[in-house]
Amino acid sequence: MNTLNPSIPKNNLLKDIKRHSAVYLILLIPVVYCIIFKYLPIWNGQIAFKDFKPLKGIWGSEWVGLENFITFFNSFYFWELLRNTLFYSFGKLLVSVPLSIILAVCIYECTRPILRKVVQTLTYLPHFLSWVIMYGILLVLLAPGDGIINDVIVLFGGEPIDFLSNTNTFPWIVILSDAWKEMGWSAIIFIAALMAIDPSLFEAAMVEGATAVQRVWYITLPSIRPVIVTVVLLRLGTILDAGFNQMFMLYSIPVYSVADIIDTWVYRQGLLEFQFALATAVGIFKGVIGMLLIMTANRLVKKVSDSSII
Repeated sequence: MNTLNPSIPKNNLLKDIKRHSAVYLILLIPVVYCIIFKYLPIWNGQIAFKDFKPLKGIWGSEWVGLENFITFFNSFYFWELLRNTLFYSFGKLLVSVPLSIILAVCIYECTRPILRKVVQTLTYLPHFLSWVIMYGILLVLLAPGDGIINDVIVLFGGEPIDFLSNTNTFPWIVILSDAWKEMGWSAIIFIAALMAIDPSLFEAAMVEGATAVQRVWYITLPSIRPVIVTVVLLRLGTILDAGFNQMFMLYSIPVYSVADIIDTWVYRQGLLEFQFALATAVGIFKGVIGMLLIMTANRLVKKVSDSSII
């Protein structure tokens, strides 16, 4: 299928589409989804520049320019929200990606099929659990009264810790619980990249006397470096999305100072106080920052490596 070649006549292109109609039909589903839920809503983004009143509609609402953006930037909570959001985003990136790579390498190097399948299943499973269920599990583990971890602490003579209401421990609970939930799922793409490595490279290294650690360091990691770069760059594009579902379930008033992120603030302002224009302005702000970050990171990576998105 060579539909990207401009020299192919249109009638040949139509024949090609007809010949592979099943493939194009499957492709049509995500294309329609993206058009309806990703691109059409962009038109309504203009309410970020208006004093939007639902009864007046988009066209009837008064144009206010950048007033909604200025309101957000001048908010008392702006720098606190930005600090918390960046902390959790970069914290999850720095913890989850390395752990996913390590897990993928361990699964790939495992020579026992049964053990490999058990580990894969146990690490993939949390991804399919909602944060409501994960919150229940965390309560069982971390509750100050009868949590399993606190029972162990008391057993060794310590004092119970309220992990979810303590500003010192809460951030790390968020980062580590996210890594626990998503590590196995994120490892899939790295496992796929590992499967594409030429086995003869490992055989040659073993003949030369390379240890398992040396094979991983000098063959495995360099071979999947383009995939690692791509994953990191894509994560940078959503760096201001610190995980609304997780934070909404875990945070509480005692930890607002370290738990309130941009998305939770937008939820309160946009849905609870009906400031839809302000919430939309923050969404546009996040999108612009994400685009600038991914373009800048991509350019820097191009200068020091041959791997990039574009």
